[in-house]
Amino acid sequence: MLKHSHFRPHKVLTTLFALALILSLSVGGKSAQAQAPASDGMVCTYGPSFSLTSQTGYVGTPDGNVVFMWGLSSGSDPFQYPGPVLCVNEGDTVTVVLHNTLNRATSLVFPGQENVLADGEPDGPVFSVGGTLLSMAKQASAGGGSVTYSFVATRPGTFLYYSGTETDIQVPMGLFGAIVVRPAGHPDWLYGDPKTAFNPNREYIALFSEVDPMLSAAMEQNRPFSARNYHPRYWFINGRGLPDTLAPNYASWLPGQPYGALVRITPWHETLNPLPAAVRYLSVGTIDYPFHPHGNNVRVVGRDGNLLAGSVDLAYDKYSIPVGPGQAWDTLFTWHDPEAYSAGNPVPVTFANILDMFFGTFYSGSPYLGTQGPVPVGTTIQNQCGEYYHIAHNHALYQLTSWGAVMTGMGTYTRIDPPEGCP
Repeated sequence: MLKHSHFRPHKVLTTLFALALILSLSVGGKSAQAQAPASDGMVCTYGPSFSLTSQTGYVGTPDGNVVFMWGLSSGSDPFQYPGPVLCVNEGDTVTVVLHNTLNRATSLVFPGQENVLADGEPDGPVFSVGGTLLSMAKQASAGGGSVTYSFVATRPGTFLYYSGTETDIQVPMGLFGAIVVRPAGHPDWLYGDPKTAFNPNREYIALFSEVDPMLSAAMEQNRPFSARNYHPRYWFINGRGLPDTLAPNYASWLPGQPYGALVRITPWHETLNPLPAAVRYLSVGTIDYPFHPHGNNVRVVGRDGNLLAGSVDLAYDKYSIPVGPGQAWDTLFTWHDPEAYSAGNPVPVTFANILDMFFGTFYSGSPYLGTQGPVPVGTTIQNQCGEYYHIAHNHALYQLTSWGAVMTGMGTYTRIDPPEGCP
């Protein structure tokens, strides 16, 4: 369905109001293979054997539109966008059975994985009798076909899987997902190196994608579409645009978009919180996305399943992460509070009079972490316990929109909780 003729702000306002439930809400709808759906963080579907079903469905956008999409679901689960995060261990023999319910043939490819088999035979490109390339992998025929892929996960890291058929159509339509390979014996390391250890309760993924609603409308109406006319209007993280990215995993008002993108951490502390968070960045878009988590650098420890190490440590700090098409960046993220400002150790500046201030949705009324302050009567805030919020967004600002509606595209927040946590 095409975009409505005018912007409907009630959709954004309703979503923002619902964000009061970010920490507490956890709604069902998960596959039997998936972990309990925490309100934030990466949701794994555990293997090493998986069943994925291609389906059609609809996703909501922050500007009030509804867009027809395709997606991959676990087993008989309902439609979802993007596909499940497949979590396996290094050395596992991974099996993925693709069931195709679409009205056209499809397939899956697994970049970064070696010696992939399809129905027990070496997989590879498929050509017509006349030599035309039909697919990069063995296909599941339209309307009920299936194919079984398998490979050994030989190295840890973060990888993509996506359709190898009509990739300029089927990938933008939603046939993609992520694979996480954990190092053998160390599920809380990004790679087989103790320098990549992270807090297992603070593991996040940011899978970037884009949507052209004209392509979606053509597929819904079963009309041809030329890739030369491809023009994305929506940009997503984990299948959602801001502010929906802040909503919890499996939010009831986003039934086909199960994964949130809020990153939640506590300040680094030598004994209380010594390990960083892990943030995995991937993209199935068509151009680079210069993504920037404000407030701190990330430390890049791996790229495309390759640990940045040799005779010396090659990891590096990065202010902006230009995630390119098909790329994966494995990063560690900490937040430091070196000044430890508080009411007893005040910021050495004079604050404006409360009548001269504008109170944002996520401001606690105090500049100090863990402190609630007075706010004007009638002010609605989402801040629960004096936490801090830093926006994280695509620096290509036109991609921080939904068909022109500002601050609704490829963006999310980092939430810094007080050291003692939130009640």
